[in-house]
Amino acid sequence: MNIIRGDQYNIGHICTRQQCDLGRGDKVAFRWVSSHQERTNYTFSDLDRESNRFANALQLLGFDAGDILFTFLPKTPEQFFSFLGALKFQVICGTLFSNFGDDALLDRLGDAKAKGIVTKKSLLKKITRIKDQLPSLEYIIVTDIEEHQSQDILSYPALVRQASDDFTAPITAPVTPSVLHYTSGSTGKPKGVLHVHHSILHQSRTTSEVLNLTTSDIFWCTADQGWVTGTSYGIIGPWSLGVTQVHYGGGYDAKLWFDLLQNEAVTIWYSAPTALRMLMREDSELYKGYDLGTLRHIFSVGEPLNPEVISWSRATIGKDIYDTWFQTETGGIMITNRPGLEIRPGSMGTPLNGIEPEIIADDGKILGNNQQGNLCLKTGWSSMFVTYLNNESAYNSKIKNGYYYTGDTAVRDDDGFYWFKGRSDDVINTAGHLISPFEVESVLLEIEEIAESGVIGAPDELLYEKVVAFVYLHKQFTWSKELEVKVRLHVSNRASSIATPQEIIIVDSVPKNKSGKIMRRVLKARYLGQDTGDISTLEE
Repeated sequence: MNIIRGDQYNIGHICTRQQCDLGRGDKVAFRWVSSHQERTNYTFSDLDRESNRFANALQLLGFDAGDILFTFLPKTPEQFFSFLGALKFQVICGTLFSNFGDDALLDRLGDAKAKGIVTKKSLLKKITRIKDQLPSLEYIIVTDIEEHQSQDILSYPALVRQASDDFTAPITAPVTPSVLHYTSGSTGKPKGVLHVHHSILHQSRTTSEVLNLTTSDIFWCTADQGWVTGTSYGIIGPWSLGVTQVHYGGGYDAKLWFDLLQNEAVTIWYSAPTALRMLMREDSELYKGYDLGTLRHIFSVGEPLNPEVISWSRATIGKDIYDTWFQTETGGIMITNRPGLEIRPGSMGTPLNGIEPEIIADDGKILGNNQQGNLCLKTGWSSMFVTYLNNESAYNSKIKNGYYYTGDTAVRDDDGFYWFKGRSDDVINTAGHLISPFEVESVLLEIEEIAESGVIGAPDELLYEKVVAFVYLHKQFTWSKELEVKVRLHVSNRASSIATPQEIIIVDSVPKNKSGKIMRRVLKARYLGQDTGDISTLEE
């Protein structure tokens, strides 16, 4: 489906004005469900008008194309209006998780030299505490104050009240900078991943081809907009196709989530393995009596999907879950399970047409099937990031001989299915055998007493690295020698004796970031008594 009209690649225009031009102005763009269960419908005309007002407000404030604006908001309607309004005006829009602390904000706002930030009154103190260290930050725009507080602390409602409803996005070239996401690696400061407007081509395509969304669907993506999934598939992809979305302002609650799925007649649901594992931990009686007849497909993203979660969904909900793989840097889905393709539980699936992955050894040699190595993608897809902001050397280190090195390790089987093995610095080398922490974690989760698990490799004089498992038990169970024996036997039997943890540590929680990925580097640093590095994206 070609969504481009003429030379206009502007994401904000395509997701709003273009939908109205196609006759969808009165169609619901999103149903906003507040944390108190209050419901408000916003049409595509509403989305166009409110984003126009914000674009005009930025223009009145003296923003220029290429300036950087961040949103520092929980999921709210203003998140969508400001994001799309900024893009309409060719202002680069970055999104931040609302529970970031002072240091995380300072790192990102300072590195980006942000000119403005949109936030809520409850978050304002975090920004004012660091404002003196941010000479480029001219405007703090607050969504829930009615009048301006000062020359630099401005009322969002007052700004948009004064702004015109009419705005025509300038013709936007494909490579015009658009969205900025910061990503944390295992070392160093977070890096600003910069995308461009023609990312919408791949995001729109994958929304249609992978998520199977059509204009008759009701879509719910649970991702926060601080995460690339929340922008690529909670904003850009669906609205580029005129799809109605549900956006919920509350947190995880199994009953409320299933109420939403049923009562909002959700047809396609996109969530994270962490959330699905949490649902799996609930009493199965909770799910009885729900009618999810409208729900056609469930997709997951963030952390590889454990096979037992697929089994749980089939048994409890009667639905398959299709796991998708992509990264902040890729901007959209690259390798994926999808309807019409056989699900091989634990597999990443197969690449989309036009996406060319390879498994490459550390020395640059392209490996064959069933050989573990670096998962790399041939460069050139439309949603690929164009740089790490102010860090060209880091970008260049990721691009070698025409391939983007993802930092993941994987294996391709004889049928072309890819199997995630871990981050390149996560794979455990024990006695010369390479062990995937994800595989051990999956086996551990098959044990009924275990609710969550995280696995790392730690230095060992004899084995080079030993397998260390961090285990969080369901509340009704306690750790015992008998349970330890059970765990070791199960891992030995289900994985291998080599993969059996040499050490098992009981924890109150397994650290994960906000996209649901287990933070193994944090576990490893804590275990070794080292600095954990940037933990601003850690779940609280």
